[in-house]
Amino acid sequence: MKSILIIGLGKFGHHLCRNLADLGNEIMIVDNKEENLEDLLSYATSAKIGDCTNEDVLKSLGVGNFDLCFVCIGTNFQSSLEVTSLLKEMGASYVISKANRDIHAKFLLKNGADEVIYPDRDIAERLAMRHSANHIFDYIEITDSYAVYEISPLPAWIGKTIKDVNLRANYHMNIIGIKRGETVDFLPMADKVFQKEEHLMVVGRKEDIEPLLKKW
Repeated sequence: MKSILIIGLGKFGHHLCRNLADLGNEIMIVDNKEENLEDLLSYATSAKIGDCTNEDVLKSLGVGNFDLCFVCIGTNFQSSLEVTSLLKEMGASYVISKANRDIHAKFLLKNGADEVIYPDRDIAERLAMRHSANHIFDYIEITDSYAVYEISPLPAWIGKTIKDVNLRANYHMNIIGIKRGETVDFLPMADKVFQKEEHLMVVGRKEDIEPLLKKW
């Protein structure tokens, strides 16, 4: 369980608050509009109406006491930048700020953000990857270079074991699980035989895996 501050309760801030609360975290929410807080009061430990570009408002929150501070201001980049900078000046342990553009991310990182997230871009990229081919069922980016893919086994792999195919040596990827319906066999044994109806969960460098996906 962590103590978390969320500043800005637009659509993303709403979803973030609910999900973090469901995972048992203690959350304080802040927005300059009362109506943005009302439907989250049952999820949050505490709530405050205020403009966080005002230093007195931020000081009153005790930002140094939170494990994480999220800046989810999406429509006013200047405000997001000011709040991010003020949080670090006031001793916030770890600040995660929402960005809509790469140039915004650069400024946020230079002005105190420990991490920058791109919800809209990340969702668009994930959807594009999932729906670009019938054999890609899910995609999770880990870093700019690495990702987890849920894929069908290549036709040439069907009936062969993990050891026979040797994904690590031959394709530069590691298999972390095999999904069959709603059941997932994590870290399967080397003698596991690939079946046509299964999905493979593999992790590796994008530059190694994505060319392979075009072979289906």
